[in-house]
Amino acid sequence: MSDQQRLVVVCGLPGTGKTTVARELAERTGGTLIRTDVVRKDLFPDPEYTDEEVQVTYDELFDRARAAVERDAVAVLDGTFRRESLRDRARRVARDSNAQFDLVRVTCSEDVVRERIEERENDESDADFSVHKLLRSEFESPTLSHQTIDNSGSVAETRRQIAQLW
Repeated sequence: MSDQQRLVVVCGLPGTGKTTVARELAERTGGTLIRTDVVRKDLFPDPEYTDEEVQVTYDELFDRARAAVERDAVAVLDGTFRRESLRDRARRVARDSNAQFDLVRVTCSEDVVRERIEERENDESDADFSVHKLLRSEFESPTLSHQTIDNSGSVAETRRQIAQLW
């Protein structure tokens, strides 16, 4: 359990390893991991990824985040957060909850992303490499203060980078 309330947003393109980083951060902080992929499937068993579904998914994600911060002190949100407006909204949720806000962007080389997406099994994410490429052209780089984790290497290397941050 953390002594301070905290909302951590882990953002980045599909296949970069956001969930790997988010799980590690949730473990290190004793926080609750909340993934957009899981929330979306809870709300829409056969999602179509419409703008309305995205809006409803993030609304529910933020509701769950508020409850988790109140209950557990730390919530770690895992999603693309491809728009700066969504990251701003997360920051406001943190502020309204009197929680520290942390933004972590996960990056990864394209070759590694392609390989990892092809190897995925039993994952809630429906994103394939074509979705990665599409969202790459739409992803707005964070202007908010943030940390970057390059997840192109081994899990051990990613954990070393995380350990340097927390």
